[in-house]
Amino acid sequence: MAVYSYNHIGVLPPFNIKSIAMFKKLFKFGGESDFGLSQNVIISVIGFTIIILIWHFISSFEVIPTKILPGPFKVIASFGTLYNNFNLLPNTWFTVKLNLLCYVYAILLSFPIGFAIALYPVTNMLIGRYITAVRFIPMTALTGLAIAIWGLTFNMKVWFLTISIMIYIIPAVVNKVNELQNIKNVNDNVYLQTIQTLGATNWQKFRHVYFPYVVSGVYDTLRDLLAISYTYVVVAELIYKDGAIFGIGALINTMVRQAKMPEAFALLFLIVAIGFLQDLILKKLGKVLFPYKY
Repeated sequence: MAVYSYNHIGVLPPFNIKSIAMFKKLFKFGGESDFGLSQNVIISVIGFTIIILIWHFISSFEVIPTKILPGPFKVIASFGTLYNNFNLLPNTWFTVKLNLLCYVYAILLSFPIGFAIALYPVTNMLIGRYITAVRFIPMTALTGLAIAIWGLTFNMKVWFLTISIMIYIIPAVVNKVNELQNIKNVNDNVYLQTIQTLGATNWQKFRHVYFPYVVSGVYDTLRDLLAISYTYVVVAELIYKDGAIFGIGALINTMVRQAKMPEAFALLFLIVAIGFLQDLILKKLGKVLFPYKY
């Protein structure tokens, strides 16, 4: 079925009623933003195109000087220079490897510490109520201390990043355990009450209730930490000995010092792309690891 509109020129093209309804949904206050894969892709492409056009307009008319904000096409073209002259792929792998390695260390250390604090009343009362304050430590201000302990080495970057991630994971684990144990949280505490009624041992409680509940809940925090972790990765890679330039962070510093702004922006967008891809993979992986959550 099609709707036709007439004006003084003639007949306008027909509009499908379904398309009109979808168009109205786009501007509905508080409406949903999921219209199916094809529609989402089209709208995302339109949004990306608008951003590029605005960026191109700003650089073309030098609203912001091009030596500070280069045009989008110069940034895209600079990937060739980075690949040919600055070992783009090895440096990218160095950054990704460093980030993933620190994530593994942080997870292996944070979960046992978090559970040990939250599962026992004595440690929970002594430490648990104050552990969230650890998140406010400005880790970037502690780079000097990290250098003093480990020197300008790869291990310094690993442990600096590991601790930077741990200060977010440990409070998340503690808070999730406390949330499960809170009798006012009826929706979740019922699982704990049920398994206690069945006479489960402490190990069975941990294995079948505490562990799956906490890990699946903290998993979303791990995804959110990607953005923060890459901030710390870049900070760590800015610290290096003369001639030992490794990673995207070190490359960005080099490009800025040499006034190669297109290359610097290209590296920034590369980090965004890597983070977006990792987040997408983690989102899909979460549905495989924790099917009960969905």
